[in-house]
Amino acid sequence: MTPTRERAIGALVILNLALQLFDGFATYVGIHAGFGEGNPILDWAFGRFGPASTLCLFKLEACVCVLILWRLRRSWLAIPALAVSAAVYAAWSFAPWTVALSGLS
Repeated sequence: MTPTRERAIGALVILNLALQLFDGFATYVGIHAGFGEGNPILDWAFGRFGPASTLCLFKLEACVCVLILWRLRRSWLAIPALAVSAAVYAAWSFAPWTVALSGLS
């Protein structure tokens, strides 16, 4: 594996892990600020296990998936999978939560 590819995968892994942490924290703050959860599975789990436990479990699972992709980094699909994951979380979590939470004082 070339050093450039290794750096790209490393950067995508760090970006994805950071987006997962942001999403968990922003979702927790947003739920306590009165915003609803758009994911019906998370919404159901919040009612059963509480927001903190649910978010810890779901974000742990997501981070493990990112680390599995890192372990499979020699596959030609690793970079596209990590790039798509980062783009989805940027579009459907980072941007909306940043806008929603920026109005809180």
